[in-house]
Formats: sequence, C-alpha cells, structure tokens
Amino acid sequence: MNDPASPADALRSSLATLLDGLPPRQAAQAVERLIASYRGATPTDAPILRDRADVAAYAAYRMPATFEAVHSALEAFAQAIPDWTPGSHTDVGGGTGAATWAVTATWPGERSVTVLDWAEPALQTGREIAAATPALQQARWQRARIGSALTLDPTDLVTVSYVLNELTAPDRTTLIDTVASAAQAVVIVEPGTPDGYARVIEARDRLIGAGFHVAAPCPHSADCPIVPGTDWCHFSARVSRSSLHRQIKGGSLAYEDEKFSYVAATRLPVTPAPARIVRKPQIRKGQVLLDLCETEPALRRTTVTKRHGDLYKAARDADWGDAWPPAVD
Repeated sequence: MNDPASPADALRSSLATLLDGLPPRQAAQAVERLIASYRGATPTDAPILRDRADVAAYAAYRMPATFEAVHSALEAFAQAIPDWTPGSHTDVGGGTGAATWAVTATWPGERSVTVLDWAEPALQTGREIAAATPALQQARWQRARIGSALTLDPTDLVTVSYVLNELTAPDRTTLIDTVASAAQAVVIVEPGTPDGYARVIEARDRLIGAGFHVAAPCPHSADCPIVPGTDWCHFSARVSRSSLHRQIKGGSLAYEDEKFSYVAATRLPVTPAPARIVRKPQIRKGQVLLDLCETEPALRRTTVTKRHGDLYKAARDADWGDAWPPAVD
C-alpha cells in the first residue's frame, strides 16, 4: 500500500530506533502506566510524559495510530478542498508530532511547521524523529501550556489531535476559539468513543459559530442528525502492529483498527461529499448496504444491487468513512 519512501514507512523506521537500548519489559510497563494515566484526570500543568523512556515507549506505541487517524481525516478534508495546500501548519498539543507526519503524507513538500506541547521530553523526541524526513527538519518544537492562556500566530492549518480530553471544559472552549481566530483550516481528532464524539461536536459547533464551513466528515454544516445519547459518529483506520503493540495487547494479528471521531472545517469555500459512509458497509449476496449521512442532513440506509452496474462494483470496494457516491474522473 505504501511505497518505500512514504511518510508512514519513514515514521515506522524512525520509531523502531527509539526503543534501541530500552528493555522490552520496561517499554511495556511504561506504556501500560501511561495508558492508565491518560484514561484518568490529567491536570494541564503536569505532563504525563516525564522522561525519555516514557516518551520513547509511548511514541512507539501510539504514534502509528495517531498518524493513521489524522491522515484519514486530512485525506477526507483534502478531497473537499482539492485546490488548496497549506503553506503553514501548527500542531497544538502535538507531543512527538504524529499529526505533522500526517500533514506531510497528505500534502507532500515543505512548509512552515510549529509543534506546541507542554512536555519537553516529547518535543525533544519529536524533533529527533522528524530528522528522518526533509519536510520536517526545519519544524519548530516549542513548549507551551495548552489551555486558556495559549496564543497562536496566524497559520493556514491547525491540527488538534487527542488533546481535548486532557482539558477542562472552559479550556476546551477557549482553545477552540483561539484556534478559530488563528487558522484558515482546523482539523480536530478525538478517540472514537461517545465522549470523544461529544467533544468533537462541541468543537464543531463553535467552529461553525466562528464562520467556518464543515468540509468533512459531514456533508453539511447543519446540526448533526444523530439524536444525542442514541449513537455517535466515528470511523476506523487500519494500523500496522509493531512488536511492542503485540507484546502489550497480546494476540498475533499484524494490525489493529484505531477508532476515531473528527471534524475538519475551514473558512475557505468547500465542496463536501454528497454523502459519507458512516458505518462499515455490509456486503451480502448481490447487494451492499450502506449507512449514509446525507446533505439534507439525514441518516439513511441505501441498498446497492447488481442492477446498479458500476455503482455496485464501487459499493463493494467502498470503505467506512468514504464519500458516496465515488467521484467520477
């Protein structure tokens, strides 16, 4: 799927070197402790990533999943605004910089990049990892408290991935307002849980209120048609499992699926998808069932059968999160 020089492969290669000299058992213990910490309450003035061992273990474990989730969101965004390429990017709460790699994978080439995070060990490690790709070698890695006191310089694109859960509700609100005032485009990614979705919807509403247009995943900027408390919108990205993943989680599969929720919005004109596939397509004999979020807005299940010819072939190849119907070249 990825060519040998792709950002995904370069990232995996760089992460493999992080664990050199770190005993596997120590790495696994660090990841388990960090996962437990991230699931709890996290004060913004106390970085969870305390030292290089913490950062190395957690980066090797989590960066591939964060990369794939953010890359999926960015690809959907890029399809809605195909003639635009960001000339500058700020990654808020970026840690070791997974989102910067995802931006490079979506829009190749060099640009002004700034990564902001409170954890100095994470920034230092991110800087070392970024040396593996020319597009990120000049990136700025700056320590900053992510919250109500944050200030941002004007930039084309801001990413905020897996950050909102670590903030209080007032800090989340202030951060989204700060991001909206600084950027032409904003992409927010959170875990694909009901709570993660709720934080994304909260951010989505504030961005729309600030004059942004939703580019993805929604095919509209109206209210989400999901009745609160009954369901949540999320997607899935396939992640290659490293030996560290397998050691911690057990099992023998070479991959796992990262569930995530996201919103991509911009002040620029957009052409959203006519509809978005919001559940894994169900392939049955002679037909494919697609659950769609549509422009109206509305949620609807449609059945594509062999009688639909090429559309049926496209439906069989369609994936969760894809635009529907597929674009015609």
